[in-house]
Amino acid sequence: MKLNVNIKLSRGMNAPEYATSGSAAVDLRAAIDEGEVVVLAPGERRLIPTGLSISPESSEYVAIVAGRSGLGVKKGVSLANGIGVIDSDYRGEIGVCLINKGDEPFEVHRGDRIAQMMFLPVATANFIEVASLDETERGAGGFGHTGIQ
Repeated sequence: MKLNVNIKLSRGMNAPEYATSGSAAVDLRAAIDEGEVVVLAPGERRLIPTGLSISPESSEYVAIVAGRSGLGVKKGVSLANGIGVIDSDYRGEIGVCLINKGDEPFEVHRGDRIAQMMFLPVATANFIEVASLDETERGAGGFGHTGIQ
């Protein structure tokens, strides 16, 4: 399935591209000034611009910004909010809020791949208030109710 997405580029950045034919997401790159280095100290978070604004052809899709697994595993760097939701009607520049959960400072340079973005279909809910909900095997069993083994 293909979705047409109009893009506006700023800060001298190029259009995002899929790395392989099987890629589900495109990489978002740091659009900081040439020669600038953003250093994230351990525990620090910072909003990094991408130079990319989008306009999906349909309001039935959302852009999801996710962390890059290599940054998380190797450097302890992830998205400060866990996941980013770019609503179909947002037209501003996409920013990525990184947090350094590692033990060492992390450097961000212009063009570095800092996150990934994918498009997913959205279903909006029609909320209906009821007196009770249907019964299930799980019921109200919450966090960890099935154990770890």
